[in-house]
Amino acid sequence: MEPDNPVLDDYVLALTGKDRPKVCFVPTASGDAPDYISKFEDVLSDRAETAVLRLFTREHSDLRSFVLAQDVIYVGGGSTANLLAVWRTHGLPEVFAEAADNGTVLAGISAGMNCWFEASVTDSFGPGLAPLADGLGFLPGSACPHYDGEELRAGTFRGLVAEGFPAGYAADDGCGLLFEDGELTDVVASRPGADGYRVELVDGEVRETSLEATYLGVGRSA
Repeated sequence: MEPDNPVLDDYVLALTGKDRPKVCFVPTASGDAPDYISKFEDVLSDRAETAVLRLFTREHSDLRSFVLAQDVIYVGGGSTANLLAVWRTHGLPEVFAEAADNGTVLAGISAGMNCWFEASVTDSFGPGLAPLADGLGFLPGSACPHYDGEELRAGTFRGLVAEGFPAGYAADDGCGLLFEDGELTDVVASRPGADGYRVELVDGEVRETSLEATYLGVGRSA
């Protein structure tokens, strides 16, 4: 989302502990949009070995071997519901789970945040926002990206939680949440004021707890 300030991307790459990690972009949620793929390669190809996992025009017969060779799986934005349906058709959830167990970093933005949780807030079903309750469940609870970036996100998420939607995590645009073994271990940001939030129902009331992010500063231009 910020090609001129790639500090979040650099943060993800550093998690691998490698100077030039293998990073695979998964653009399923956008229908493998060519412009999105080009943007990914333009931003990361100078500091990582990049690859793309296309599923609408599938190029790899052995998805397991291809995925397990990667250091980072980076999932792009778009339709969370469509992403999940296509992944399940191709058997990818089980492959991604194995990759995570082997130490591969699973990352993403927007739908690429939503997909890893049990549930999420999505615009997959039309111009409005709606709950989605059949995420992969690699992380417990629910997710809401774009918390400060889209006018209706925060109110919708809080309203859903008030009605019994699973408690979960929200992230402002520019905020990254790091989970290890299902537990939140770090909150970072590419701009001042971008934070994460824990949203849950406590004694019948919605409680929003700010998770103050560490500002990573401005990175070098891509």
